[in-house]
Amino acid sequence: MSGPSGVGKDTLMELIEKRYPEKIHIVITATTREPRSNEENGVNHFFVNKDKFNQMIDNGELIEWAKVYENLYGVPESEITNNISKNIKVFIRVDVQGARRLKEILKYAVFIFISPESKEDLKKRLILRHENSESDIEKRLMMAETETIEADWFNFIVVNYSDQAEKAVLELSDIIGLN
Repeated sequence: MSGPSGVGKDTLMELIEKRYPEKIHIVITATTREPRSNEENGVNHFFVNKDKFNQMIDNGELIEWAKVYENLYGVPESEITNNISKNIKVFIRVDVQGARRLKEILKYAVFIFISPESKEDLKKRLILRHENSESDIEKRLMMAETETIEADWFNFIVVNYSDQAEKAVLELSDIIGLN
């Protein structure tokens, strides 16, 4: 699952996980960025320093990794293999460049792009998050335009309308075969 920063990827995944706790696993990615005020290590991400992240790369522990907004993000291979073997559907939240690399690696995966209803809506979401500076929000909005252009190669595009998360959850559940 991919989409612009602030579009609601985490929220949608958390809602699906609450609905189907035995049937899905949300991959916990590794990152060098600082946790946001509502995030917890080992729950939202594995928050590591750059040395530890580079060690994970050197040890072949990451199936994919990228630099995004000056921080490193990576997908631990164990997060996928430990759950697929239990016949659990695995959600991976990655940026568009990471999704493109994963499409080459994970031939069986379904790629879903989460889109905002508009640029204005995305800006509002980023502002309401109270985690980003004004210049950071502008940078993320410019990146969102680039990412949205890439959406056409994804298997599915789901629009996450404001105050209609349930609609997106139902659509995602159908796509991944949970309904």
